[in-house]
Amino acid sequence: MSVLSDPHGFRRRAAGLCLVVAPIVYVTGLLVDPAIRQGGDPTGIYGAHPEQVSVSAALLHWSWVLLIPGIIGMIHLVRDRAVLLGHITGGLALLGVVNFSALMLGDFFYSRLERAMPPARGAALGDEALADPGFVFGFQIPGFAGLLGLFALGLTLARIRRGPWWAPFAMLLGIFGAPIYPIGTVVGGSLYLAGAGAIGLRMLRMSDTEWAGPGPVQPVSIGTPSGNRATTA
Repeated sequence: MSVLSDPHGFRRRAAGLCLVVAPIVYVTGLLVDPAIRQGGDPTGIYGAHPEQVSVSAALLHWSWVLLIPGIIGMIHLVRDRAVLLGHITGGLALLGVVNFSALMLGDFFYSRLERAMPPARGAALGDEALADPGFVFGFQIPGFAGLLGLFALGLTLARIRRGPWWAPFAMLLGIFGAPIYPIGTVVGGSLYLAGAGAIGLRMLRMSDTEWAGPGPVQPVSIGTPSGNRATTA
Protein backbone atom coordinates (compact mmCIF):
# COMPACT_ATOMS: atom_id res chain seq x y z
CA MET A 1 0.00 0.00 0.00
CA SER A 2 1.37 3.44 -0.95
CA VAL A 3 1.75 6.20 1.62
CA LEU A 4 -1.08 8.25 0.11
CA SER A 5 -3.39 5.21 0.10
CA ASP A 6 -2.76 4.35 3.77
CA PRO A 7 -5.59 6.11 5.68
CA HIS A 8 -4.11 5.74 9.15
CA GLY A 9 -0.42 6.22 8.41
CA PHE A 10 -0.88 9.20 6.11
CA ARG A 11 -3.23 11.10 8.43
CA ARG A 12 -1.08 10.38 11.48
CA ARG A 13 2.12 11.52 9.78
CA ALA A 14 0.47 14.58 8.22
CA ALA A 15 -0.97 15.74 11.55
CA GLY A 16 2.23 15.12 13.49
CA LEU A 17 4.49 16.70 10.87
CA CYS A 18 2.30 19.80 10.58
CA LEU A 19 2.49 20.35 14.36
CA VAL A 20 6.28 20.30 14.10
CA VAL A 21 6.58 22.46 10.98
CA ALA A 22 3.96 25.14 11.83
CA PRO A 23 5.99 26.77 14.67
CA ILE A 24 9.11 26.85 12.47
CA VAL A 25 7.23 28.60 9.66
CA TYR A 26 5.65 30.98 12.20
CA VAL A 27 8.98 32.09 13.66
CA THR A 28 10.52 32.38 10.19
CA GLY A 29 7.67 34.67 9.12
CA LEU A 30 8.19 36.85 12.18
CA LEU A 31 11.92 37.13 11.52
CA VAL A 32 11.26 38.30 7.95
CA ASP A 33 8.73 40.91 9.13
CA PRO A 34 10.57 44.30 9.02
CA ALA A 35 8.27 45.97 11.55
CA ILE A 36 8.86 43.29 14.17
CA ARG A 37 12.63 43.40 13.70
CA GLN A 38 12.76 47.19 14.02
CA GLY A 39 10.27 47.57 16.88
CA GLY A 40 8.84 50.92 17.95
CA ASP A 41 6.58 52.89 15.62
CA PRO A 42 5.89 50.74 12.52
CA THR A 43 4.58 53.65 10.40
CA GLY A 44 6.12 53.57 6.96
CA ILE A 45 8.11 50.38 7.47
CA TYR A 46 5.77 48.14 5.47
CA GLY A 47 5.72 50.60 2.61
CA ALA A 48 9.52 50.78 2.57
CA HIS A 49 10.01 47.00 2.51
CA PRO A 50 7.23 45.51 0.36
CA GLU A 51 9.20 42.40 -0.62
CA GLN A 52 9.89 41.44 2.98
CA VAL A 53 6.28 42.10 3.92
CA SER A 54 5.06 39.89 1.10
CA VAL A 55 7.25 36.96 2.16
CA SER A 56 6.51 37.46 5.85
CA ALA A 57 2.73 37.65 5.44
CA ALA A 58 2.70 34.57 3.21
CA LEU A 59 4.78 32.58 5.71
CA LEU A 60 2.61 33.64 8.64
CA HIS A 61 -0.50 32.72 6.66
CA TRP A 62 0.86 29.23 6.02
CA SER A 63 1.96 28.84 9.64
CA TRP A 64 -1.72 29.03 10.63
CA VAL A 65 -2.89 26.87 7.72
CA LEU A 66 -0.41 24.14 8.66
CA LEU A 67 -1.90 24.03 12.15
CA ILE A 68 -5.24 22.84 10.75
CA PRO A 69 -4.19 19.21 10.06
CA GLY A 70 -2.42 19.18 13.44
CA ILE A 71 -5.55 20.32 15.26
CA ILE A 72 -7.64 17.74 13.41
CA GLY A 73 -5.14 15.13 14.56
CA MET A 74 -5.40 16.36 18.14
CA ILE A 75 -9.20 16.08 17.95
CA HIS A 76 -8.82 12.54 16.60
CA LEU A 77 -6.91 11.53 19.73
CA VAL A 78 -9.82 12.61 21.92
CA ARG A 79 -12.10 9.67 21.13
CA ASP A 80 -12.39 7.59 24.30
CA ARG A 81 -12.77 10.17 27.09
CA ALA A 82 -13.84 13.84 27.15
CA VAL A 83 -15.10 13.50 23.57
CA LEU A 84 -17.60 16.36 23.81
CA LEU A 85 -14.97 18.66 25.31
CA GLY A 86 -12.53 17.69 22.59
CA HIS A 87 -15.05 18.48 19.86
CA ILE A 88 -15.94 21.87 21.33
CA THR A 89 -12.38 23.01 21.99
CA GLY A 90 -11.14 21.56 18.71
CA GLY A 91 -13.89 23.24 16.70
CA LEU A 92 -13.15 26.56 18.37
CA ALA A 93 -9.44 26.13 17.64
CA LEU A 94 -10.08 25.38 13.96
CA LEU A 95 -12.32 28.43 13.52
CA GLY A 96 -9.75 30.64 15.21
CA VAL A 97 -6.84 29.41 13.11
CA VAL A 98 -8.79 30.09 9.91
CA ASN A 99 -9.49 33.64 11.06
CA PHE A 100 -5.87 34.28 12.01
CA SER A 101 -4.81 33.15 8.56
CA ALA A 102 -7.13 35.76 7.03
CA LEU A 103 -5.68 38.50 9.26
CA MET A 104 -2.35 38.23 7.44
CA LEU A 105 -3.90 39.99 4.43
CA GLY A 106 -3.76 43.22 6.43
CA ASP A 107 0.03 43.36 5.98
CA PHE A 108 -0.37 43.55 2.19
CA PHE A 109 -2.88 46.40 2.55
CA TYR A 110 -0.60 48.40 4.85
CA SER A 111 2.31 47.94 2.48
CA ARG A 112 0.33 49.14 -0.54
CA LEU A 113 -1.33 52.05 1.28
CA GLU A 114 1.98 53.35 2.64
CA ARG A 115 3.37 53.38 -0.90
CA ALA A 116 0.31 54.88 -2.58
CA MET A 117 0.13 57.90 -0.24
CA PRO A 118 2.16 59.55 2.53
CA PRO A 119 3.14 56.72 4.92
CA ALA A 120 1.45 58.27 7.95
CA ARG A 121 -1.80 58.74 6.05
CA GLY A 122 -1.62 55.24 4.57
CA ALA A 123 -1.02 53.66 7.98
CA ALA A 124 -3.88 55.67 9.48
CA LEU A 125 -6.23 54.55 6.71
CA GLY A 126 -5.21 50.95 7.30
CA ASP A 127 -5.91 51.36 11.02
CA GLU A 128 -9.34 52.76 10.26
CA ALA A 129 -10.15 49.82 7.99
CA LEU A 130 -9.06 47.24 10.56
CA ALA A 131 -11.07 48.99 13.27
CA ASP A 132 -14.29 48.26 11.38
CA PRO A 133 -16.69 46.30 13.65
CA GLY A 134 -17.10 43.61 11.02
CA PHE A 135 -13.36 43.04 11.01
CA VAL A 136 -13.06 43.11 14.80
CA PHE A 137 -16.00 40.82 15.56
CA GLY A 138 -15.76 38.72 12.40
CA PHE A 139 -12.02 38.07 12.39
CA GLN A 140 -9.99 39.37 15.33
CA ILE A 141 -12.10 38.22 18.27
CA PRO A 142 -12.80 34.76 16.78
CA GLY A 143 -9.09 34.45 16.04
CA PHE A 144 -8.05 35.06 19.63
CA ALA A 145 -10.89 32.88 20.88
CA GLY A 146 -9.52 30.14 18.66
CA LEU A 147 -6.15 30.33 20.39
CA LEU A 148 -7.94 29.78 23.68
CA GLY A 149 -9.63 26.79 22.03
CA LEU A 150 -6.22 25.44 21.01
CA PHE A 151 -5.01 25.87 24.59
CA ALA A 152 -8.09 24.09 25.96
CA LEU A 153 -7.71 21.28 23.42
CA GLY A 154 -4.13 20.78 24.59
CA LEU A 155 -5.34 20.61 28.18
CA THR A 156 -7.94 18.05 27.12
CA LEU A 157 -5.21 15.88 25.61
CA ALA A 158 -3.23 16.20 28.83
CA ARG A 159 -6.29 15.21 30.84
CA ILE A 160 -6.67 11.95 28.95
CA ARG A 161 -2.89 11.44 28.93
CA ARG A 162 -2.46 11.85 25.19
CA GLY A 163 -0.14 14.85 25.55
CA PRO A 164 2.16 16.48 28.13
CA TRP A 165 0.50 18.88 30.58
CA TRP A 166 2.98 21.67 29.82
CA ALA A 167 2.52 21.60 26.03
CA PRO A 168 -0.57 23.88 25.79
CA PHE A 169 1.05 26.44 28.10
CA ALA A 170 4.23 26.42 26.00
CA MET A 171 2.26 26.78 22.77
CA LEU A 172 0.18 29.74 23.98
CA LEU A 173 3.11 31.56 25.58
CA GLY A 174 5.20 30.93 22.50
CA ILE A 175 2.62 32.25 20.06
CA PHE A 176 2.16 35.49 22.00
CA GLY A 177 5.79 35.88 23.02
CA ALA A 178 7.49 35.23 19.67
CA PRO A 179 6.54 38.63 18.11
CA ILE A 180 8.60 40.41 20.82
CA TYR A 181 11.92 40.69 19.00
CA PRO A 182 14.61 39.49 19.66
CA ILE A 183 14.48 37.73 23.04
CA GLY A 184 10.80 36.89 22.81
CA THR A 185 11.29 35.52 19.31
CA VAL A 186 13.97 33.11 20.49
CA VAL A 187 12.32 32.09 23.76
CA GLY A 188 8.74 32.19 22.50
CA GLY A 189 9.61 30.39 19.28
CA SER A 190 11.37 27.67 21.26
CA LEU A 191 8.38 27.29 23.58
CA TYR A 192 5.93 27.06 20.69
CA LEU A 193 8.08 24.48 18.92
CA ALA A 194 8.54 22.48 22.12
CA GLY A 195 4.82 22.41 22.93
CA ALA A 196 3.47 21.67 19.47
CA GLY A 197 6.43 19.45 18.63
CA ALA A 198 5.92 17.30 21.72
CA ILE A 199 2.37 16.48 20.62
CA GLY A 200 3.40 16.12 16.97
CA LEU A 201 6.29 13.78 17.73
CA ARG A 202 4.01 11.67 19.90
CA MET A 203 1.73 11.24 16.88
CA LEU A 204 4.65 10.38 14.61
CA ARG A 205 5.88 7.73 17.04
CA MET A 206 2.49 6.06 17.39
CA SER A 207 1.77 2.83 15.61
CA ASP A 208 -1.06 2.88 13.09
CA THR A 209 -3.01 0.56 15.39
CA GLU A 210 -2.68 2.94 18.33
CA TRP A 211 -3.66 5.87 16.10
CA ALA A 212 -6.71 4.05 14.70
CA GLY A 213 -7.92 3.03 18.15
CA PRO A 214 -10.41 0.25 18.84
CA GLY A 215 -12.56 -0.83 15.94
CA PRO A 216 -16.35 -0.57 15.82
CA VAL A 217 -18.37 -2.79 18.12
CA GLN A 218 -19.48 -5.92 16.27
CA PRO A 219 -23.06 -7.21 16.57
CA VAL A 220 -23.51 -10.04 19.04
CA SER A 221 -25.51 -13.11 17.98
CA ILE A 222 -27.80 -14.61 20.58
CA GLY A 223 -29.51 -17.96 20.13
CA THR A 224 -33.30 -18.16 20.43
CA PRO A 225 -35.21 -21.04 21.97
CA SER A 226 -36.49 -22.08 18.53
CA GLY A 227 -32.96 -22.68 17.30
CA ASN A 228 -32.89 -19.61 15.08
CA ARG A 229 -30.29 -16.93 15.79
CA ALA A 230 -31.23 -13.30 16.40
CA THR A 231 -28.72 -10.51 15.96
CA THR A 232 -28.71 -7.62 18.40
CA ALA A 233 -26.55 -4.55 18.39
